[in-house]
Amino acid sequence: MIDFLANVSTYPVIPDFFHLTLVKNTGVAFGLLKGYSIPVTLATFVIIAALFWSLWRRVEARGTLFLVSFGLVLGGAVGNLIDRFRFGGVIDFLDFRVWPVFNVADSCITVGALFLAWQMLRYN
Repeated sequence: MIDFLANVSTYPVIPDFFHLTLVKNTGVAFGLLKGYSIPVTLATFVIIAALFWSLWRRVEARGTLFLVSFGLVLGGAVGNLIDRFRFGGVIDFLDFRVWPVFNVADSCITVGALFLAWQMLRYN
């Protein structure tokens, strides 16, 4: 997919609504901290390690929704970290024209974080 999108500026799947657009994001969300790829990668690795440690310690005390939510956040973070190692930045490609371009891993992080926040508000 990267090779295909590298040859076109954008590919309209549903014109004026949903396009595939290749963007290499070396920063964090919305392109913040561009040019700080190494510190961002190191921080991501530390956060992933902390999430693994936290999950390992408390896995038996949590329900299924917590584990799925946590898994979405963790899986998305690992997916973006793999992109950083392979490509020097996160490869974003989902373009809905009303929001910055993002990828599936970003969606997993967002959905997982929203479910975690909802559970924290609901049960605490």
